[in-house]
Amino acid sequence: MALVKYNNNSLSAITAASSLTTGAMTLIKEQTASASSTISFVDGTSDVVLDNTYPIYLFKFINIHPATRSNFTFNMSSDSGSNYNVTKTTTDIIAYHKEDGGFSYLQYGGNDLAQGTGEVIISDLVNTNNDDNTSGSIFLFNPSSTTFVKHFMGRSSTTRLNNSAEIYMQDTHIAGYGNTTSAVDAVQFKMSSDEIDAGTIKLYGIKDS
Repeated sequence: MALVKYNNNSLSAITAASSLTTGAMTLIKEQTASASSTISFVDGTSDVVLDNTYPIYLFKFINIHPATRSNFTFNMSSDSGSNYNVTKTTTDIIAYHKEDGGFSYLQYGGNDLAQGTGEVIISDLVNTNNDDNTSGSIFLFNPSSTTFVKHFMGRSSTTRLNNSAEIYMQDTHIAGYGNTTSAVDAVQFKMSSDEIDAGTIKLYGIKDS
């Protein structure tokens, strides 16, 4: 939540609590996973707002723990969640550091989409040890626009287990756009296989600055 500063003059002008400024960022919805196949945020459902109320929406995912080593992903819908298949073009950059300090590098991630309708990989090969997880955030810009494509960008921090059973800290940056002029009114998170064993996802609306 953004900080709002008051002085004596501003406080003396307040006649009702409702007139207090609440800051730029508002928590809309929080969902907690428990062996969940998906976590969805659909405008107008279960108190979710994902329309022209805010020009920017922010998803924060916290301690997402998979049931099986797999990728944490998201997708968008333009038909209130009936289908999560918005066409997207994306890019990603990743930085690794091996847990034992033996290896590190920065590279193009290669988990991109080129006019694809599948899930966007936020964090790949998230490990399943009891203390392993992925956390981070995704910004979605002006999803209700019927003029422009829908840009998004995000970052995650992950304990990653590669195919050689080596554990890395992975810093992933993703960006892209949903190539549609239809309003995006739902976003869904899931693992690429099995379930989200535990974790929390929060949706915030951000006002104009």
